Amino acid sequence: MLKTRLTELLGIKHPIIQAGMGPFSNNNLCVAAANAGILGLLSTSGLFDKEGQPWIYKAFVESGEASMDDDMAQVLEKILKRTYRLTKDRGGIFGINVMVSTEVLPLSQILIDTAVRVREENPAMKEHFKVLFTSAGDPVPWREKIKSAGFTWLHVVPSVKGALRCRKAGVDCIVASGHEGGFHIAWEPVHSMVLLPAVIDAIADPGFPVVGAGGFCDGRTLAAAIAMGAAGVQMGTRLLATQESDFHPLWKEQVVKTEDRGTLVARGVVGPARWLKTPSSMTHLQNTIVKSPGVFTGIPDDWSTVPPELIAYERAGIKAVCMGDRANAMMAGGECAQRVNDLPKVRDLIDRIVGEATEIVKNMHRHLDAS
Repeated sequence: MLKTRLTELLGIKHPIIQAGMGPFSNNNLCVAAANAGILGLLSTSGLFDKEGQPWIYKAFVESGEASMDDDMAQVLEKILKRTYRLTKDRGGIFGINVMVSTEVLPLSQILIDTAVRVREENPAMKEHFKVLFTSAGDPVPWREKIKSAGFTWLHVVPSVKGALRCRKAGVDCIVASGHEGGFHIAWEPVHSMVLLPAVIDAIADPGFPVVGAGGFCDGRTLAAAIAMGAAGVQMGTRLLATQESDFHPLWKEQVVKTEDRGTLVARGVVGPARWLKTPSSMTHLQNTIVKSPGVFTGIPDDWSTVPPELIAYERAGIKAVCMGDRANAMMAGGECAQRVNDLPKVRDLIDRIVGEATEIVKNMHRHLDAS
């Protein structure tokens, strides 16, 4: 086992976080991850658009023991109670991932308010539903609400500037997300090998946990993160391709068959996004070059300026996945997809990753020249 500041902070067995990976339902993956001894994160952003993307909302409802007649808050409450019921006897630790970008702030407020209320109404849940993970926005405005509710607060950042903003907000753990990650990525392409140690140096506090995300998928990359001073890693694409993952079989299959240089960057709903290469994503890339060039020049646009047909094309590609339409499907994924070649059970995968990392850490001296 590898004990780090992350395992101590969260009470988890292994220093790994299962990424939230919105807007898609991962209700079953979260349970499996938490019960395997890592932090399981529930996605929530798929609850934002019941009318516009009912195929995503329906997946949340079906796997979360909710109803299509439920509103967003009701669905989340039922998912939280289900997750607690399925993890409490195994000691699983879980949380929710909430996007707090400007475009969705009113909806984020509903989700966070619901999480706070459900936890307060069910005190026993606090031993397992410990984490509120925010992403894609400024953490500072959320300080009072999240801290006063007693959550352990994690926030993901793509830059040193963002990390320092987290410290100002009082975040308990920072996740530094490199540009090789899947789906939503930063406007500036700073990758994990640069970003992670830069954030650790900027925080300059050996007792404060910083976690690496983007490109981490096995024991070697976990050991590398620890060698750089990280308290652990977050994995998305690797855990997407597991037996318990809620993602459509087409998506999992595409991750496994992705080969060298098998991803690309094109427009996503809230900015740049990394996609697995398919005919649809290649078309989306060409359209992005013409209609949203800021994705490649680092000049952000937003919903008020980006051509709506780009967003519509992305949503159509995701709907195609959910409908099993391979020809038109668009699937997000990180660069590490080219290193994923199987669909194991979550527990077997975690045991394999941690076992490999432990051996590497123990035997690092063998890579050194004794002379």
